Amino acid sequence: KTTMGQAISLPFKLASTTLTFYRGFFYYLCGKGRYTSYLPPSSPSSESTTIPSYLLQAPSTATGNDNDDAENITISSSSWTISNFSKSPLFYQHARVHLYSLASAFYLYNKPHYRKLSYKQDIVDNFANVAIPGTGLPLSLFVWNKPLALALGLVCTASPICSFIASIHLWLKTRGKSSISNEYAIRLLAPDDWFSYWRLNCRVAGMHALLNDIPVGYEMENKWTFLEEGSKCDVPVSPYLDCPAIVVKHRNEEGGLGIHFYRNATDGGDWIIQERILNGDWVTQHLPQNAPLSTFRVITQSRGALDVSKKCAVEDVTALSCVFRAGRMGALTDHDSILFDVDVKTGKVLGGTTNAHWYRLGLHEVLPGRCPWRSSDHDITHHPDGDIPVSGSVVPNIREMLHLVETSHWKLCPDVPLVGWDVVLSADEKLPVCLLEVNLSCNFFRGSFDRKVYLDFLEDMVGRLQEMRLMADRDGKKFK
Repeated sequence: KTTMGQAISLPFKLASTTLTFYRGFFYYLCGKGRYTSYLPPSSPSSESTTIPSYLLQAPSTATGNDNDDAENITISSSSWTISNFSKSPLFYQHARVHLYSLASAFYLYNKPHYRKLSYKQDIVDNFANVAIPGTGLPLSLFVWNKPLALALGLVCTASPICSFIASIHLWLKTRGKSSISNEYAIRLLAPDDWFSYWRLNCRVAGMHALLNDIPVGYEMENKWTFLEEGSKCDVPVSPYLDCPAIVVKHRNEEGGLGIHFYRNATDGGDWIIQERILNGDWVTQHLPQNAPLSTFRVITQSRGALDVSKKCAVEDVTALSCVFRAGRMGALTDHDSILFDVDVKTGKVLGGTTNAHWYRLGLHEVLPGRCPWRSSDHDITHHPDGDIPVSGSVVPNIREMLHLVETSHWKLCPDVPLVGWDVVLSADEKLPVCLLEVNLSCNFFRGSFDRKVYLDFLEDMVGRLQEMRLMADRDGKKFK
């Protein structure tokens, strides 16, 4: 292909992708897809799918004979997990799930949420400290009402614009070795960045909790309930002090100043009182001095959540990913960390990266050189605070760690689709491994995972949720 030919065809490819995005989104928002069953091509219960043809893989692409784009595209932002992703069957499956869930956000908008009065309140709160890199504007500004979120906010305007900028940025970064059209398709239709996965998981959790009348497992989002129920179920949760209250005094203040009283959650108070947990030896040797408690984020999925009326078996729970959050020097928590991917099969620590550029707020971040558009693609091998080697190390007893979170998901919340676990390897010989807390609208923290296992589960979940939504429509169900 000539450079001239590629340049001439590029606007048509971008327009085709943009049209597919709008058609798919509105198909599930207010078109036929909103009022019919979700039947993917793999559905055993139907002879024909309800998925529109533009969200199905073309036969020529499926056989690898795409004359329009015959060359393999090996450089893209998803190449670290699946090369040539835009040609993969998983691309179309991902696009279907993404567009359905994106449209479902507007169904959820004013309805109750399992941890807030409404889904709107949940996204406003969660977006308050998140900004598209280089803009400095908190995303919460764009989701205060439906029209703003739909027309000017994160869907009809921002999504295509940001996807286009990302594709141009990657093309420039790779000096023309990436495909603008393929990268644009990935960013817009099947985005695999951490933020998009986080929001996809949040929308699925919101729909699942709403349509199932908030199953009991969602109570684990409350940190005290998690510790209390974990203790009852012999799950090794982080230890807490069992006393009615504590008093904290400043050592030099007088006259009634510098004194604070905290009533313990064990006595009906709002505070969970714990001794500070220290990092274990393996974790400590990969961190600089004065680093915070650094945890492992493990994501599990439960196929038992597909039908909460049925009993779940421990085999229905699968660990998908693991990330070592290596805290930065002087940080209070590992929210400020380098995210090292971990191979769940071997425990080997892979390359590290970060998502800190998504949390940089203020208009000064717009200035050139202030905020990077994207972070490294898992090419960090050493902790930057002290040049400490991390990649290549092996997490001890990784299989036991994954088994722990799988059985804990089964014991505590098998009726919740996806759970993010904060796992601690501690210095306490009596409790060398414990669970700090759980997140039910969870974040992969840029960890790698078996995308087919994940997408197969989500597509099964979407089909189930759509059936429940249609039933709620027929029954005129009122959500409280």
